[in-house]
Parts: sequence; structure tokens; C-alpha cells
Amino acid sequence: MEKKDFTKLSDTELLAEKKQLQKSKLMHAAWIGFLAGILIFGFVAWILSPERKVGFFIPMFFPAFFIYKSIKTPNKHADLEAALKERGLN
Repeated sequence: MEKKDFTKLSDTELLAEKKQLQKSKLMHAAWIGFLAGILIFGFVAWILSPERKVGFFIPMFFPAFFIYKSIKTPNKHADLEAALKERGLN
């Protein structure tokens, strides 16, 4: 994926990039919510089960790991947000 120079783009092109950024943020939040739902469902199922085996939590590490990696990734769109703020297009 190539890096774009947002300082050379026009205002309309920046607004189009802003729309894509908002869609990306929405999908990112939906993905984290989906994984959190899996974790909550698994935990509640473990609590309500008659046999509470600890091995049930091993598959729950995968969604927890992906949530952690999604939250801890660096902000890839910081330069776009800075260009939008610089031009007052927030």
C-alpha cells in the first residue's frame, strides 16, 4: 500500500479520503464489537455450564488477542487527520 501525500490533494479529494476513513473506523469498531461479543458469550456460557472446565477458555484467547492487536496498532491515518485539521475540514 503506497503512502499518499495529503498536502498535495485538493479539498474535494481530502473529503473523499475522509469518507473512506470514517467507513474504515466504523468497520474497525464493528470488528472489535463482534469479537467482544464472542468473548462475552463464551464467558457467560462457561458460567452457566454445569461443568466449568478451564480448558474452555483456550479458544477465548484468540478473540482477546485480536482485540488487543486491533487496539494497540498505531494510528495509520494520523497524517490524513492532520491534513484535514490543518485545512479546517473536520
